[in-house]
Formats: sequence, structure tokens, C-alpha cells
Amino acid sequence: MSLEHINRALVAHDLVQDLKWDAGLREEFVKDEAAVLDRYELTGAERIAIEERDFRTLYDLGFHPYLGAQFARILFASNTNGATSAVQHLLASIRGEPAPGRTETGGL
Repeated sequence: MSLEHINRALVAHDLVQDLKWDAGLREEFVKDEAAVLDRYELTGAERIAIEERDFRTLYDLGFHPYLGAQFARILFASNTNGATSAVQHLLASIRGEPAPGRTETGGL
């Protein structure tokens, strides 16, 4: 992905920056993701991509690659595998593969 493709108007950028710097918001995001997302004027495509952890679609919309990596860490690095798990989830999404530990139907 080239940096020329970045859509600076994506509200998802603001969401990730806020999550990155605000521990309280991250905690709330874990407890009630929909309530946090409701506060941001995301496009329908942005919101669905976030809810589905679809980084490929986010990148296709113009999401900044640095923030994609940061978002993956926020979403997935809290488990026992840490950053390695976040990278695995990010790469699987970009490749269009099931998330690690999930079957094609989405079950664990």
C-alpha cells in the first residue's frame, strides 16, 4: 500500500489514536465496543470493517498502515501471545484468511 492511498478523512484514524492514548477508552471499548463506535462518525464501511476486524477493507478505504498495526495491537495483543498474535491477526485479515484459531465459519 502506498502512502498516497491514505484517506486522511477516515474517522477510524481518530478512533485508533484515541484508543492508543486513552486507557479508559480502551477499557470501555472492550466492555461495550458498540457504544464507543457510536461516538465516532464512522462511515458504514469503516464501522463494519472495524466490527469484523477486516484490516484489508480498512486499508482499501485508505487506512494508514501504521495505525492498522497499532489497532491490531490494541485489539489482539492483550491475550497471552502478545504482539505476535496481533501480527498474525493483521496479516490473516490482509490476506483474506480466517483469523488464527478460527474456522472458515468463524467459530473457534
